[in-house]
Amino acid sequence: MSIRNSIPDISYFRLSLVDFLCESHPERLNDDRFITARAGAATETYMQAVLNGSNDIEADEQAHRVLFQDLYFSRHDTLKNILWNEFAGEVPEDETKGLAIKLLLECEEVFAKYPLSDDFACEPEYDLLYTELTGAIALYLENYGI
Repeated sequence: MSIRNSIPDISYFRLSLVDFLCESHPERLNDDRFITARAGAATETYMQAVLNGSNDIEADEQAHRVLFQDLYFSRHDTLKNILWNEFAGEVPEDETKGLAIKLLLECEEVFAKYPLSDDFACEPEYDLLYTELTGAIALYLENYGI
């Protein structure tokens, strides 16, 4: 069986990952080793899936599972959501992304208390994390402003 001509190369998966990281994990954008390793693993997964008889859609789904593994829960997105939901009157929408990036370091101790995983937002502990982060953000804004 020959490999199809439509197999994406590593740059396709690299660009997909960088785009995703830009939105949901900006703190990882400079981790070139991570990006290269994930893109390589996704490319290999795609090729193996095709060799094993998967169609292009199935192979792409398998490759993207590898590409985004352990990245579905985003601390950055969680902080942005809290800013939008709880602090909309205080933080202009166009400043939430930048402020969320600043808050990542400020809230690291809070995040460290929880077993974060791809499906953490569906866990009961998520509500506790959300509440604790809301308090930490309120203190930060009180002390430092936007």
